[in-house]
Amino acid sequence: MANVRDMTGGSPAKNILYFALPLALGYVLQHLYQVADAAIVGKWVGVEGLAAVGASSSIMFLFLGFCNGSCAGFSVPVAQAFGAKDYSLMRRYVANAVRLAVWISVFLTVPVCLFCNPILHMVNVPDDIFLQARVYLMLQFLGIPLAIAYNLLAGFIRSLGNSKEPFYFLLVSSASNIILDLLFVVVFKWGVFGAGFATIISQVISVNLCFSFIIRQMRILIPSGAERRRDGALARLLLANGIPMGLQFSITGIGIIMLQRANNTLGTIYVAAFTASMRVKYVFTTVFENIGVAMATYCGQNIGAGRLDRVKSGLKAASGLMMLYFVITFALIFPFSDEMMGLFVDPSQTQIVDLASRYMRISNLFYPVLGMLTILRYSIQGLGYSSLSLMSGVMEMIARCAVSIWMVPALGFLGVCFGDPTAWCAADIFLFPAMFFLLRHLGRRITPTV
Repeated sequence: MANVRDMTGGSPAKNILYFALPLALGYVLQHLYQVADAAIVGKWVGVEGLAAVGASSSIMFLFLGFCNGSCAGFSVPVAQAFGAKDYSLMRRYVANAVRLAVWISVFLTVPVCLFCNPILHMVNVPDDIFLQARVYLMLQFLGIPLAIAYNLLAGFIRSLGNSKEPFYFLLVSSASNIILDLLFVVVFKWGVFGAGFATIISQVISVNLCFSFIIRQMRILIPSGAERRRDGALARLLLANGIPMGLQFSITGIGIIMLQRANNTLGTIYVAAFTASMRVKYVFTTVFENIGVAMATYCGQNIGAGRLDRVKSGLKAASGLMMLYFVITFALIFPFSDEMMGLFVDPSQTQIVDLASRYMRISNLFYPVLGMLTILRYSIQGLGYSSLSLMSGVMEMIARCAVSIWMVPALGFLGVCFGDPTAWCAADIFLFPAMFFLLRHLGRRITPTV
């Protein structure tokens, strides 16, 4: 099994770093092609096009977050079965997870496509960009089944400790997206439709690469015979892991929608500034997210093997890696935010550049808070307590709604800048004691092994 990585032995820091590094690089690339979408549209279509691409980003976080979270939850029992060396059970989980993912794709994609217009009205998209925002959002909705397929297949691969191949697949997908963006937007002049269509094609490529790799190199994941049968008990366990993780992202997404709705009322200039800053912010914060994803697999495998001691060591190692990365982001964001925002709009658009740079710098100060949020949240999920981590999403939602209702009307865009930091702090207030009591609880249940 050369393409898998057993994380129940060896240095916790090395295991987490070797897993997280390709994963983080892959997602940085994924966000870079979202940056490319926005940058190409902003330069060749204009400020209105840039605002249209970003006006519905919180909506996509709500729906894609549910899809991605559910798929990540489905991969937790797979990782636990792999850590316990029960490969037949692992394949039965895979078969039932695929079946559930198909149903989620159908029941999510159809309604959101039918109600695209009311959804955009709900977040106060300005009239001057409404039609372009609708075109872009509809294409994103049509790509939901592809997003589910990629995240499910990539999640299976990562459950076995392999994060390199998904990185390579995203590298190819990202390069394809950027090339197609330039072709459709710059050469064919298709505007925001070209940017959205390029994203769909790149998603098709990433799904095909994942599927082909599993068929050729990871046949240990492929169910056969009786392993393919529907199993109600396993399906319920998968849903018990997947649905809370999906709802966690969706609940967080509701708070983000409230924040974007408040920001959209400020005008197109502020929508464009928010879009530019969010695109760059996600490039930086995805590394924190993927240290957390690494912890989900690491904790899943080790709790499956009964190694609670390694879970605790992993938490310390991940926290150290997170702080090291924060120092790097601080050295890049504070001096160079203005230059980063210049990727999206002409430097003469000084108001947009200043607003977006302010958002980036304020958020950056709170990155350690975000880092601990992702480490603790994903670790709790990897330990099999997704319902517990769901509460951190509730805390984030409440905090963002409070900022939207009170801070944004009072402080304008400065209130928007403090939306994410306030939410991150609120989540950590719940997650730190939750992890402390969970480790104590597991310590009484699990007999130490060496």
